Amino acid sequence: MKIINMNRNQSKLLQNQWDTLIQYITERFGDGQKLDLQAVLFLIGVNELGQGYRDFTKEEKVNLLHIAICKLLSRYSYYEFAGKDEDGWPHWETKSQVPALKPDEQTRLLKESAVLYFTESGISL
Repeated sequence: MKIINMNRNQSKLLQNQWDTLIQYITERFGDGQKLDLQAVLFLIGVNELGQGYRDFTKEEKVNLLHIAICKLLSRYSYYEFAGKDEDGWPHWETKSQVPALKPDEQTRLLKESAVLYFTESGISL
């Protein structure tokens, strides 16, 4: 997987793009607080759910994070969109096991995927 073997320039570029994304998200949704990876995943989950923002239960928030992770990792063929249930919640099928990654490698993978997600959505980072 390419993210694990990033050279210094690629790593620096990803960090700069991530910092720009966090600044962008924080300015729009942070309500005075700097947001983090979990907040980015939550926003992706809300976007993928497609029902707009509302108050979510604790269980729904966990499900939104799962939706976001599946969406982000689908670009690497780990998950495939299976459809929506009767309530409109997206479901994903596991296509292949995510390799065992160290915590910092998992974080890099999710950050890179989130940067690509927002860039592909038309947000310049």
